[in-house]
Amino acid sequence: MDASSARLSLRAVALILLAAAVALRLLAPTAPEWASVLILLSAVGIGVVSLSRRATACDGAPAALQRRYTRNVLIGMGAYTVLLFVSLLLLRSVEAPVLRALIALMPVAPIALVLRAMVHFVRGVDELQQRIEFEAVCIAAALVAFAYMTAGFLQAARVIDVPASAAMLWVFPLLCGTYGIAKAIIARRYR
Repeated sequence: MDASSARLSLRAVALILLAAAVALRLLAPTAPEWASVLILLSAVGIGVVSLSRRATACDGAPAALQRRYTRNVLIGMGAYTVLLFVSLLLLRSVEAPVLRALIALMPVAPIALVLRAMVHFVRGVDELQQRIEFEAVCIAAALVAFAYMTAGFLQAARVIDVPASAAMLWVFPLLCGTYGIAKAIIARRYR
């Protein structure tokens, strides 16, 4: 699979997640609103990362590494989507706290697999690409932490009222999306 096929695959995952967010709202209107928002933000994050691949040196990654990365991300995000739907459906009928916790955490495992794929990808690219990845992650982490802290101050001052569960669930998708944008900008500096 070449780089353009990898981008196409990531965009397909983003579109699937976008469709899943819409389907969740239409087919399960009693599902928590944060679930569809989380899926939607994941779709946006993946879409931004796939678009940023065009402007970066990722195209220079070894083909086998790129294929493995794309395959693992597709599998992980597909499993995440399925397990999120399953967990939301099961949570409606389970009352025991321990079982609710286990069911609620089901979608976390596939995200861990995606993170593992990202780490393997970064370890397999050259030093320049690793520097681009590192800078993008640092900038993304700083911006998201700054936004989260700013929102915390506004929440403490009772200017905004965001449920804690929604705020916590937004951190990772926002980090992914911000990373994709930062990476596209940083990669231009090294052309």
